[in-house]
Amino acid sequence: MRLPDGTPILRLYAERRRRYLEQLDPAAAQAQELQQLIAHARRTRFGRDHHFEKIKTVIDYQRRVPLRRYEDFLAEYWRLPFPLLTDVTWPGRIPFFALSSGTTAGATKAIPVSRAMVRANRHAALDILVWHLASRPHGRPLAGKTLILGGSTALTRLAKGVHSGDLSGIAAKTIPFWARPYTLPKTELALLADWDDKLERIAETVIHEPIRVLSGTPSWLLLLFERVLALRGGKGPAFPELELLIHGGVAFAPYADRFADYLRATGAATREVYAASEGFIAVADRGPGEGLRLLPDNGIFFEFVPVEELSAPRPTRHWLGNLEIGIPYAVILSSNAGLWSDVIGDTVRFIDRYPPRLLVTGRLSYMMSAFGEHLIGEEIEGAVVEAAQNLKIQVIDFSMGAEFPSGPGTRGRHIYIIESGVPSAAPDARQALAGRFSAHIDLALKERNADYREHRRNDIQLDVPRVILVDPGTFANWLRTRGRLGGQNKVPRVINDQALLADLKRHVSAVQGN
Repeated sequence: MRLPDGTPILRLYAERRRRYLEQLDPAAAQAQELQQLIAHARRTRFGRDHHFEKIKTVIDYQRRVPLRRYEDFLAEYWRLPFPLLTDVTWPGRIPFFALSSGTTAGATKAIPVSRAMVRANRHAALDILVWHLASRPHGRPLAGKTLILGGSTALTRLAKGVHSGDLSGIAAKTIPFWARPYTLPKTELALLADWDDKLERIAETVIHEPIRVLSGTPSWLLLLFERVLALRGGKGPAFPELELLIHGGVAFAPYADRFADYLRATGAATREVYAASEGFIAVADRGPGEGLRLLPDNGIFFEFVPVEELSAPRPTRHWLGNLEIGIPYAVILSSNAGLWSDVIGDTVRFIDRYPPRLLVTGRLSYMMSAFGEHLIGEEIEGAVVEAAQNLKIQVIDFSMGAEFPSGPGTRGRHIYIIESGVPSAAPDARQALAGRFSAHIDLALKERNADYREHRRNDIQLDVPRVILVDPGTFANWLRTRGRLGGQNKVPRVINDQALLADLKRHVSAVQGN
């Protein structure tokens, strides 16, 4: 029995919300958001320490509250009372902690999630549908079900009324009653920790469901499409009623061609979101690649520090009132979960001010400067995508790192391990293709980055990149060996940890028999 179509009610809300957002002054909304956050947290330990009662303007706030990282909050405020954070950096008791490591390399963090943050995340999720209906007025996203492909929804009880787990688990526990019938997977499947078993059972279930909206990380969504198509005997489309695919977590460009093949039959739209464990930051209000619209009225005050100034004693702290276009910024946020001028580790670049639209350019850790070349994630992603397009190769996933000189007369170089959509059985053909891939990446990076170009001049300081092409499933198997398969775990694009890079290279060597 099909559920009633909830789209007509959603459409009324979406039209009103869209009109409001189009008239909103983003900078004024952010100034008001900051004052509301300060007012709520004035009597917390953090608010007393920083004299919140005296803060009247954004400048006042920036003078009194320095930039901090997660480790600073942990050492100064959270570690001793954890897990009972009551009136510490946010009023009341924090009921949830989102466990986040981001990639296979990161140490797990426990990010506070308040009830106010839960409500803000729901509000942001509705904004996704607001902009979907703005671009497709006759869409019917609630005429069927929404499948959210996240991690395990199992939560660990830390204390009475306090739980930790994946952000997807927190979302599942707090989903409003009206949305439950429209949302998959059901609890018994969502709780599964074994990713392979979970994916297979979800695939077996959803072929019988009217899936209208699909959400998740691109690499894992592709695996789901493959499983569903296999169950359908290779006859598509995988999701006949699909009209919207929501993606985030990693850059979409390397996966775009493969998704285009899967979505062509239904004409489903794709919409990118920028959601972190620290808060929901932006959603796409226009087409792919046209930037994500910052959410200025949703429980977060944003600051942006030029990446090159982040380690300075007094870095320049921009906000929506004075940000600039085209500058690589580190994202800083203060939230309704008790983060205050927190350096979350992401980097962005704004392409519009009114309304504020940004491109996610990577992570602070996703920079490669082992030899002084100063490559950022956006440049690396772009070079790989351009090379793949020139060679007409589909890239499933990739990682890159640095190989240092092995002795006198040798030079350092970058190594790219690239998983392509089509296996190449002949070693000679694979090696030849890897050589062409290397040349294209090298040329694309020279065009994008002057420092890289100088380091590569005449092959004196930096050698040509080394490319290793691997078969489909290589990265998934590597993640499995590290206990990081599925959910919100991602393949690290840039690996600066030499031990982690060595582990990946050993895995590849073992698989390829080298």
